[in-house]
Amino acid sequence: MIKEVNVNRAKLLISCPEKPGIISVVSNLLLENQANVVHFDQHTTDPQTGMFFMRIEFDLNDFDVSYAKLEEDLHMLAQAYSMDWSLSGNKKRKRMAIFVSKMDHCLMELIWRWKSNELLVEIPMVISNHPDLKEVVESYGIPYYHIPITHETKQQAEQKALELLKGKVDSIALARYMQILSPKFISEFPNQIINIHHSFLPAFVGANPYARAYNRGVKLIGATAHYVTNDLDEGPIIQQDVKRVNHRHTIEELKVAGSHVERQVFAEAVSWHIEDKVIVHGNKTIVFD
Repeated sequence: MIKEVNVNRAKLLISCPEKPGIISVVSNLLLENQANVVHFDQHTTDPQTGMFFMRIEFDLNDFDVSYAKLEEDLHMLAQAYSMDWSLSGNKKRKRMAIFVSKMDHCLMELIWRWKSNELLVEIPMVISNHPDLKEVVESYGIPYYHIPITHETKQQAEQKALELLKGKVDSIALARYMQILSPKFISEFPNQIINIHHSFLPAFVGANPYARAYNRGVKLIGATAHYVTNDLDEGPIIQQDVKRVNHRHTIEELKVAGSHVERQVFAEAVSWHIEDKVIVHGNKTIVFD
Protein backbone atom coordinates (compact mmCIF):
# COMPACT_ATOMS: atom_id res chain seq x y z
CA MET A 1 0.00 0.00 0.00
CA ILE A 2 1.54 3.30 -1.14
CA LYS A 3 1.38 5.94 1.58
CA GLU A 4 0.30 9.50 0.97
CA VAL A 5 2.64 11.97 2.63
CA ASN A 6 1.02 14.74 4.63
CA VAL A 7 3.83 17.25 5.09
CA ASN A 8 1.91 19.04 7.86
CA ARG A 9 1.82 15.92 10.06
CA ALA A 10 3.98 15.45 13.14
CA LYS A 11 4.45 12.60 15.61
CA LEU A 12 5.11 12.84 19.32
CA LEU A 13 6.41 10.01 21.50
CA ILE A 14 6.38 10.38 25.29
CA SER A 15 7.48 8.15 28.14
CA CYS A 16 7.39 9.17 31.80
CA PRO A 17 6.44 7.92 35.27
CA GLU A 18 2.68 7.45 35.65
CA LYS A 19 1.03 10.56 37.08
CA PRO A 20 -2.59 11.82 37.08
CA GLY A 21 -3.36 14.42 34.45
CA ILE A 22 -0.65 13.61 31.90
CA ILE A 23 -3.11 13.03 29.05
CA SER A 24 -4.97 16.22 29.87
CA VAL A 25 -1.80 18.30 30.07
CA VAL A 26 -0.43 17.01 26.76
CA SER A 27 -3.81 17.36 25.03
CA ASN A 28 -4.14 20.96 26.21
CA LEU A 29 -0.63 21.72 25.05
CA LEU A 30 -1.46 20.43 21.58
CA LEU A 31 -4.71 22.40 21.58
CA GLU A 32 -2.86 25.58 22.51
CA ASN A 33 -0.61 25.01 19.50
CA GLN A 34 -3.65 24.44 17.24
CA ALA A 35 -2.73 20.82 16.55
CA ASN A 36 -5.41 18.60 15.05
CA VAL A 37 -4.99 15.12 16.58
CA VAL A 38 -5.53 12.25 14.13
CA HIS A 39 -4.12 9.26 16.08
CA PHE A 40 -3.72 8.79 19.82
CA ASP A 41 -2.28 5.68 21.54
CA GLN A 42 -1.25 5.09 25.12
CA HIS A 43 -0.03 2.35 27.43
CA THR A 44 0.84 2.11 31.11
CA THR A 45 2.73 -0.64 32.90
CA ASP A 46 0.79 0.10 36.11
CA PRO A 47 -1.89 2.80 36.63
CA GLN A 48 -0.50 3.72 40.03
CA THR A 49 3.28 3.42 40.03
CA GLY A 50 4.22 2.31 36.53
CA MET A 51 5.57 3.94 33.40
CA PHE A 52 3.32 5.77 30.96
CA PHE A 53 3.82 5.72 27.20
CA MET A 54 2.06 7.80 24.57
CA ARG A 55 2.15 8.24 20.80
CA ILE A 56 0.22 11.03 19.09
CA GLU A 57 -0.04 11.95 15.41
CA PHE A 58 -1.38 15.38 14.59
CA ASP A 59 -1.50 18.02 11.86
CA LEU A 60 -0.18 21.55 12.32
CA ASN A 61 -1.16 24.74 10.57
CA ASP A 62 1.75 27.02 9.61
CA PHE A 63 3.92 23.99 10.23
CA ASP A 64 7.40 25.48 10.68
CA VAL A 65 6.33 28.14 13.19
CA SER A 66 3.99 25.82 15.10
CA TYR A 67 6.56 23.00 15.21
CA ALA A 68 9.24 25.24 16.70
CA LYS A 69 6.82 26.64 19.30
CA LEU A 70 5.67 23.14 20.25
CA GLU A 71 9.27 22.02 20.75
CA GLU A 72 9.83 24.89 23.19
CA ASP A 73 6.66 24.04 25.13
CA LEU A 74 7.59 20.36 25.31
CA HIS A 75 10.98 21.19 26.82
CA MET A 76 9.24 22.98 29.70
CA LEU A 77 6.59 20.29 30.13
CA ALA A 78 9.23 17.56 30.19
CA GLN A 79 10.89 19.12 33.21
CA ALA A 80 7.65 19.18 35.19
CA TYR A 81 6.72 15.57 34.39
CA SER A 82 10.17 13.94 34.04
CA MET A 83 9.36 13.12 30.43
CA ASP A 84 11.48 11.59 27.72
CA TRP A 85 10.04 12.70 24.41
CA SER A 86 10.76 12.92 20.72
CA LEU A 87 9.03 15.01 18.08
CA SER A 88 9.34 14.48 14.33
CA GLY A 89 7.58 15.71 11.24
CA ASN A 90 6.85 14.26 7.81
CA LYS A 91 8.33 17.35 6.19
CA LYS A 92 11.82 15.96 6.74
CA ARG A 93 12.35 12.31 5.90
CA LYS A 94 14.60 10.23 8.10
CA ARG A 95 17.82 8.88 6.60
CA MET A 96 18.72 5.21 6.90
CA ALA A 97 21.84 3.35 5.81
CA ILE A 98 21.62 -0.35 4.98
CA PHE A 99 24.41 -2.78 5.83
CA VAL A 100 24.47 -6.10 3.99
CA SER A 101 26.81 -9.02 3.28
CA LYS A 102 25.88 -11.47 0.48
CA MET A 103 22.24 -12.46 1.09
CA ASP A 104 19.97 -9.98 -0.64
CA HIS A 105 16.40 -10.84 0.42
CA CYS A 106 16.10 -8.38 3.31
CA LEU A 107 18.01 -5.67 1.45
CA MET A 108 15.79 -5.92 -1.63
CA GLU A 109 12.60 -5.92 0.44
CA LEU A 110 13.60 -2.56 1.90
CA ILE A 111 14.64 -1.16 -1.47
CA TRP A 112 11.40 -2.28 -3.13
CA ARG A 113 9.32 -0.70 -0.39
CA TRP A 114 11.41 2.47 -0.55
CA LYS A 115 11.10 2.61 -4.34
CA SER A 116 7.31 2.23 -4.22
CA ASN A 117 7.04 4.92 -1.52
CA GLU A 118 5.79 2.43 1.06
CA LEU A 119 8.85 3.04 3.22
CA LEU A 120 9.07 6.79 3.76
CA VAL A 121 12.80 7.13 4.23
CA GLU A 122 15.91 8.27 2.40
CA ILE A 123 18.62 5.66 1.77
CA PRO A 124 21.87 7.63 1.32
CA MET A 125 24.03 4.52 1.09
CA VAL A 126 24.42 0.77 1.30
CA ILE A 127 27.59 -0.52 2.98
CA SER A 128 28.83 -4.08 2.53
CA ASN A 129 31.82 -6.20 3.39
CA HIS A 130 31.43 -7.89 -0.02
CA PRO A 131 31.16 -6.44 -3.58
CA ASP A 132 28.47 -8.90 -4.74
CA LEU A 133 25.41 -6.61 -4.57
CA LYS A 134 27.02 -3.44 -5.91
CA GLU A 135 25.47 -3.58 -9.37
CA VAL A 136 21.90 -4.24 -8.27
CA VAL A 137 21.99 -1.56 -5.56
CA GLU A 138 23.48 1.09 -7.83
CA SER A 139 20.82 0.30 -10.46
CA TYR A 140 18.39 1.98 -8.04
CA GLY A 141 20.59 5.06 -7.79
CA ILE A 142 21.80 4.25 -4.29
CA PRO A 143 25.55 4.64 -3.55
CA TYR A 144 27.23 1.35 -2.63
CA TYR A 145 30.37 1.23 -0.50
CA HIS A 146 32.44 -1.95 -0.34
CA ILE A 147 34.46 -2.08 2.88
CA PRO A 148 36.29 -5.42 3.17
CA ILE A 149 36.73 -6.76 6.70
CA THR A 150 39.24 -9.19 8.12
CA HIS A 151 39.99 -9.92 11.74
CA GLU A 152 43.05 -7.67 11.47
CA THR A 153 41.27 -4.76 9.73
CA LYS A 154 37.93 -4.77 11.59
CA GLN A 155 38.65 -1.65 13.63
CA GLN A 156 39.79 0.35 10.59
CA ALA A 157 36.81 -0.88 8.56
CA GLU A 158 34.35 0.29 11.23
CA GLN A 159 36.07 3.66 11.41
CA LYS A 160 35.77 4.05 7.64
CA ALA A 161 32.08 3.19 7.84
CA LEU A 162 31.55 5.73 10.64
CA GLU A 163 33.22 8.41 8.54
CA LEU A 164 30.82 7.64 5.67
CA LEU A 165 27.82 7.70 8.01
CA LYS A 166 28.66 10.80 10.04
CA GLY A 167 25.98 13.44 9.65
CA LYS A 168 24.31 11.55 6.81
CA VAL A 169 22.05 9.00 8.52
CA ASP A 170 19.76 8.72 11.53
CA SER A 171 19.55 4.93 11.67
CA ILE A 172 21.02 1.71 10.27
CA ALA A 173 19.30 -1.45 9.03
CA LEU A 174 21.42 -4.61 9.19
CA ALA A 175 19.96 -6.57 6.27
CA ARG A 176 21.69 -9.87 7.05
CA TYR A 177 25.01 -8.16 7.67
CA MET A 178 27.17 -11.01 8.91
CA GLN A 179 29.53 -9.01 11.10
CA ILE A 180 29.40 -8.24 14.80
CA LEU A 181 29.50 -4.50 15.50
CA SER A 182 31.80 -3.23 18.23
CA PRO A 183 30.49 -1.43 21.35
CA LYS A 184 32.13 1.76 20.09
CA PHE A 185 30.20 1.61 16.81
CA ILE A 186 26.91 0.77 18.57
CA SER A 187 27.34 3.69 20.97
CA GLU A 188 27.22 6.08 18.01
CA PHE A 189 23.65 4.95 17.17
CA PRO A 190 21.87 3.95 20.41
CA ASN A 191 18.52 2.28 19.68
CA GLN A 192 18.96 3.21 16.03
CA ILE A 193 20.46 -0.02 14.62
CA ILE A 194 17.99 -2.75 13.65
CA ASN A 195 19.04 -6.35 13.09
CA ILE A 196 17.22 -9.40 11.69
CA HIS A 197 17.95 -13.06 12.27
CA HIS A 198 16.21 -16.41 12.40
CA SER A 199 14.28 -17.29 15.55
CA PHE A 200 16.03 -20.60 16.27
CA LEU A 201 18.11 -18.88 18.94
CA PRO A 202 19.18 -19.97 21.47
CA ALA A 203 18.51 -23.57 20.34
CA PHE A 204 20.67 -23.51 17.19
CA VAL A 205 23.49 -21.04 17.69
CA GLY A 206 26.18 -20.65 15.05
CA ALA A 207 26.52 -21.95 11.51
CA ASN A 208 23.96 -23.88 9.45
CA PRO A 209 20.93 -23.34 11.72
CA TYR A 210 18.46 -24.54 9.07
CA ALA A 211 20.34 -27.81 8.57
CA ARG A 212 20.42 -28.38 12.31
CA ALA A 213 16.73 -27.48 12.61
CA TYR A 214 15.96 -29.92 9.78
CA ASN A 215 17.82 -32.68 11.58
CA ARG A 216 15.74 -32.01 14.69
CA GLY A 217 12.49 -32.03 12.73
CA VAL A 218 11.35 -28.54 13.74
CA LYS A 219 7.76 -27.63 12.93
CA LEU A 220 8.02 -23.84 13.27
CA ILE A 221 10.56 -21.45 11.78
CA GLY A 222 10.58 -17.72 12.27
CA ALA A 223 12.46 -14.44 12.44
CA THR A 224 13.22 -11.78 15.03
CA ALA A 225 13.98 -8.10 14.42
CA HIS A 226 15.51 -6.17 17.28
CA TYR A 227 17.63 -3.18 18.21
CA VAL A 228 21.34 -3.88 18.44
CA THR A 229 23.03 -3.68 21.84
CA ASN A 230 26.36 -4.87 23.18
CA ASP A 231 24.69 -8.15 24.15
CA LEU A 232 24.76 -10.15 20.92
CA ASP A 233 21.24 -10.78 19.51
CA GLU A 234 19.65 -9.85 22.85
CA GLY A 235 18.54 -6.27 22.19
CA PRO A 236 14.94 -5.01 22.56
CA ILE A 237 12.68 -6.98 20.20
CA ILE A 238 10.59 -4.98 17.74
CA GLN A 239 8.85 -7.69 15.72
CA GLN A 240 8.69 -11.48 15.39
CA ASP A 241 6.75 -13.96 13.30
CA VAL A 242 6.69 -17.69 12.57
CA LYS A 243 5.75 -20.01 9.75
CA ARG A 244 4.65 -23.63 10.15
CA VAL A 245 6.68 -26.25 8.29
CA ASN A 246 6.59 -30.04 8.21
CA HIS A 247 8.50 -33.20 7.33
CA ARG A 248 8.13 -32.56 3.59
CA HIS A 249 10.38 -29.49 3.68
CA THR A 250 13.97 -30.00 2.57
CA ILE A 251 16.77 -27.91 4.05
CA GLU A 252 16.69 -25.60 1.02
CA GLU A 253 12.91 -25.22 1.30
CA LEU A 254 13.30 -24.35 4.97
CA LYS A 255 15.79 -21.64 4.02
CA VAL A 256 13.39 -20.20 1.43
CA ALA A 257 10.48 -20.23 3.88
CA GLY A 258 12.73 -18.63 6.49
CA SER A 259 13.81 -15.88 4.11
CA HIS A 260 10.16 -15.00 3.46
CA VAL A 261 9.53 -14.56 7.17
CA GLU A 262 12.75 -12.63 7.65
CA ARG A 263 12.04 -10.08 4.93
CA GLN A 264 8.50 -9.44 6.20
CA VAL A 265 9.49 -9.13 9.86
CA PHE A 266 12.48 -6.92 9.03
CA ALA A 267 10.51 -4.57 6.78
CA GLU A 268 7.78 -4.19 9.40
CA ALA A 269 10.29 -3.44 12.16
CA VAL A 270 12.11 -0.88 10.03
CA SER A 271 8.80 0.75 9.01
CA TRP A 272 7.62 1.01 12.61
CA HIS A 273 10.93 2.55 13.62
CA ILE A 274 10.87 5.07 10.77
CA GLU A 275 7.25 5.97 11.55
CA ASP A 276 8.03 6.61 15.23
CA LYS A 277 5.89 3.76 16.48
CA VAL A 278 8.49 2.26 18.82
CA ILE A 279 9.53 3.32 22.32
CA VAL A 280 12.40 1.48 23.99
CA HIS A 281 11.95 0.83 27.70
CA GLY A 282 14.83 -1.06 29.27
CA ASN A 283 15.33 -4.19 27.19
CA LYS A 284 11.74 -4.17 25.89
CA THR A 285 9.82 -2.13 23.35
CA ILE A 286 6.41 -0.53 23.31
CA VAL A 287 5.20 -0.82 19.70
CA PHE A 288 2.17 1.23 18.65
CA ASP A 289 1.56 -0.66 15.42
